[in-house]
Amino acid sequence: MHQKVAIITGGAQGIGKAIVRHLLGRGMAVVMADIDREAGRETLAEFKKLGKVRFIPTDVAGESNVRKMVAASVKWFGGIDVLVNNAAVMANAPFDQLRLADWNRVLAVNLTGAFLCAKHAAPYLGKRRGAIINIASTRAFMSEPNTEAYSASKGGLVALTHALAMSLGPQVRVNCISPGWIETASSRKTSARQIPRLSEADHKQHPAGRVGTPDDIAALVDYLVSDAAGFITAANFMVDGGMTRKMIYV
Repeated sequence: MHQKVAIITGGAQGIGKAIVRHLLGRGMAVVMADIDREAGRETLAEFKKLGKVRFIPTDVAGESNVRKMVAASVKWFGGIDVLVNNAAVMANAPFDQLRLADWNRVLAVNLTGAFLCAKHAAPYLGKRRGAIINIASTRAFMSEPNTEAYSASKGGLVALTHALAMSLGPQVRVNCISPGWIETASSRKTSARQIPRLSEADHKQHPAGRVGTPDDIAALVDYLVSDAAGFITAANFMVDGGMTRKMIYV
């Protein structure tokens, strides 16, 4: 049996970094595609001892970039079994001050980037009955003020998930994870890493009793790309400690 191969976009920090670590632990070969060269080189050095891992600088908003990244992944490891569309950016601003360029950039990375990666990886995924996991957000279903671009991009990603599942099935399963509050400050590159400042109230407001961690998301990715999840496709999973089901009255 061949060694399975995974591509993780935005894989050098935060949730993406945890997913890379989990899939390496599963014995997969992993390609980290990330726009941040500093973070990519640092994470590559950290994870080299865990298995076969490569880093390729990639801006997923550009089709030629994605095409090159997918081709390099196939050249390195012979195929693709898993694609995790995790790369994302924010540009939160008061609605009447949000620049069109910022709106377009958020949609280009968060939504168009996932489409492009799926488009170019799909032929290889289909050959191996692979899986795509899109990392959306609970912001697709609930919002705070001044998050229009990010929320719209993540809502589109949830819809893209079930559309791709219909177009690519049964050869490729496509699912979506919508994280809630995930603490990522401690899993950034060294130059940007921070000590988490979480209060007791931050944790206790969650029905699960705590704020989430990147490993909470990575563990679900680990399951969804496994053979045990073979009957799951076109689904979205809320991983938010129960917050989207909590009634709040002031």
